[in-house]
Amino acid sequence: MIRVQTEDFDIGAEVAALSKDRHDIGAVVTFSGTVRDKTGDLLALELEHYPGMTEKELVRIEREAQERWPLEASLIVHRVGRLAPGENIVLVVTASAHRQAAFEAAEFLMDYLKTRAPFWKREETASGGDWVDARDSDDTAAARWTKK
Repeated sequence: MIRVQTEDFDIGAEVAALSKDRHDIGAVVTFSGTVRDKTGDLLALELEHYPGMTEKELVRIEREAQERWPLEASLIVHRVGRLAPGENIVLVVTASAHRQAAFEAAEFLMDYLKTRAPFWKREETASGGDWVDARDSDDTAAARWTKK
């Protein structure tokens, strides 16, 4: 299940909904990302996406995780729009019978979200705005999942 939205999300409510009445789940792993102000002068982070293409890629990434690991359920929620420091950006939840699969799938999903999903970030400060460049460390993290 994937959602791209402007509205905030409630992590506890999302996990509860995903696992409600599911007795086949032995492990639930969550990752939530928030807007970080590294320099102390961030006013907002503007997240843009390509509607339709973004959702299609998120479905593809989630499907790949489900093919690689024995997941009982998974969820990706990604926000777009103008977000203030401290606000939620992304939620990834994976559920499996066993913890290793849930942990690995969550890491895979985040690594691929950072490198393959069509989102663009622009940081706004009092002195103006700048687009956020992709980081080599994100590509390195995602490369470990490449099938050989």
